[in-house]
Parts: sequence; structure tokens; C-alpha cells
Amino acid sequence: MGLITFTSDFGKQDHYIAAVKANILKVNSSLRIIDISHEIDPFDLAHAAYVVKSVFREFPKSSVHLVSLDTYVKNWGAIAMKLDDHYFVGPDNGVLSLISQNKPAATIDLLGLNPIETVFPSKSIYAVAAANIASGKDLYDLGPAKAEWVQLLDRQLKTTKSLIAGNIIRVDHYGNLITNISKNEFETISSMNNGQGFVIALGREKAREIHKTYNAVEPGECFCLFNESGLLEIGINSGNAAELLGLQFDSPINITF
Repeated sequence: MGLITFTSDFGKQDHYIAAVKANILKVNSSLRIIDISHEIDPFDLAHAAYVVKSVFREFPKSSVHLVSLDTYVKNWGAIAMKLDDHYFVGPDNGVLSLISQNKPAATIDLLGLNPIETVFPSKSIYAVAAANIASGKDLYDLGPAKAEWVQLLDRQLKTTKSLIAGNIIRVDHYGNLITNISKNEFETISSMNNGQGFVIALGREKAREIHKTYNAVEPGECFCLFNESGLLEIGINSGNAAELLGLQFDSPINITF
């Protein structure tokens, strides 16, 4: 049975989610549709990419991931791609380029065979394409190969033997601060310094320890840990780190050794 995940900035107050799912089921009523999130901040490509990137590999290979947001852009396009043994369908606005650093095995133009105009591409184009792929249709039956598509540059770490300079890439529902500093990068630089001490600069505050769990500190105290995605996460036990530390999306986080 084919599986489709669905991520959007639609919210849950209107009919948009149901309309997209209805069009998927019109193609194949046996398909499974799993919602990842429909609370993506409106038009926030970085938020959508982070959420999908964090979870898509948990699904079986060959799953189809429909990602829809910020589709009302000038000269918008619609693409499908095979990437990391999964399939992705969505707007050609750069969001899919942020999901993985790997090169897609294939990218196709969903408007190449049937250049239709629509005010609701998620329903008219993405839903139909996702359903066809999940039903076993070959990617190239849906459109021609696309040599160029919108590609955005993700924030990159800057490292030296004694410094990791990163950024906050997501403030989650709890106010926890998720950075682009990976556990692997941290351990590599730490080993170059023979495991000596380090200082994490958190705005006006500093931390000198990596914790194992969220409740390793007392309520109101700051924790730093590597989350299940292997990224450095900073929070306040029973508090909102973004508010209490005065940090937000894109704020710098530096670790000195």
C-alpha cells in the first residue's frame, strides 16, 4: 500500500487539507496519508524544510512526501524528485532543496506535459502527482526531466580547531532553540582539543556542559543536549529559552574550546 506524507502551512481552520486529501483519494482510494504538520509558519520555507528533514527518513523508503507552502509566487513551478530513496512533490520555490544536502537522483517538471493554471496547485497538481507516484507510476510519466530548479543555500557552520560558529535554525513549540551544530562536528573539534573544556555562548549566558536528557537540570535552569536528530538543542527546563535567553531564529551560537 502506497504511503504519502503531507506537510503544509494551511493551518486547520479551513477546508484546504481535506480538499488535497480528497484529490489524492480520487486517484487511488487505498493510499495511506499521514500528516506531518499543517502548522508550518506561513511562507516559512526554513521551518517546513526543518520539519520534513527531521522525520522523512523515519518512513519506509519510496514514501512520497507532499510539501506545500508559499505557492503563490511569480512564475511558480511544480516539481517532483527522487531524493535519498524517497519521493518529494511540491512547489519549485527552493523548499525541497533544503531537505537534504544530497543531489536528487531525478527531478521532473510537473508542468512540462500539462502546463495548467490553477489557484490551488496543492490540490490540482501536487495531490495528483503524489498519488500517481505512490500508486507505482514512473516519475518520468508525470513530466520531463528538469535540469534547473530553485536551490537555496542552507546555513553553514564555520569551524576552526578552537571554534564552532553556528546558528539557531528553529525555535520549537516549547521555546527550545535548535541549532545547526551537529554532534559529529562537536565531537570532531573536541577530539582535536583532547576533550578539554568548552564554552557555549548563549547570548548573554554561557554553558559548559552537554546534558543527556531534558530534565538533567532543575526547573528554570538551562540545558544543552544533542537531540534525536543529532543537533545541539538549548532549552530551559519548564521554561521558554527563546524568551528567557533573548535568542531567536538565526541568532549565532558559538562554541569555543
